[in-house]
Amino acid sequence: MSGMNGMNGTSGAYGNGDSGSGGDGEDAAPLSADEIIDIVDEHDNVVGTSPRGLAYERGLRHRCSFILARDAEDRIFVHRRTARKLIFPSLYDMFVGGVLGAGESYDEAALREAEEELGVTGLPRPEPLFRFLYEDGPRSWWSAVYQVRCELPVRPQREEVAWYDFLTEDELAARLAEWEWVPDGLAAYRRLLRWREDH
Repeated sequence: MSGMNGMNGTSGAYGNGDSGSGGDGEDAAPLSADEIIDIVDEHDNVVGTSPRGLAYERGLRHRCSFILARDAEDRIFVHRRTARKLIFPSLYDMFVGGVLGAGESYDEAALREAEEELGVTGLPRPEPLFRFLYEDGPRSWWSAVYQVRCELPVRPQREEVAWYDFLTEDELAARLAEWEWVPDGLAAYRRLLRWREDH
């Protein structure tokens, strides 16, 4: 992939020229609503558990992992979420990752989520960079940011990823104001750019 075949945000990278939706209809059930996750306080201490859907509905603080995946040419994996996602459906993201399951560590979740969303096995363990508390009105979650090099052929889950491509940093920067991004991922990416300036 050149990083340019999806620059209009509509062409897929699944090899058949479609949108990459994989039959992901609007009437399909949301994903993972019943998954049990840890609920945490403002200091990232576990204070209980909840079904994922209920945590979203009630604005319960939880934990998420964000993994920036680069290919052998140092391009960044960018994708559009499917319409079935419980939160931020059909928006673009420059991270793979997701919510930690109950009792799962950030490191465990980072590797699991990266392999699941990229559709690979044997990925190197993602490198932890920093954590921050994301807050957006009633929504709040502790967020651990990682990076990983993926030199394997990717086969993203069609249930999770509607479109994907690898973009250079310049290509990504050019699309930040043009495409509709998940707000937590955009916040994490901006923090990552600042973090790099200090490291």
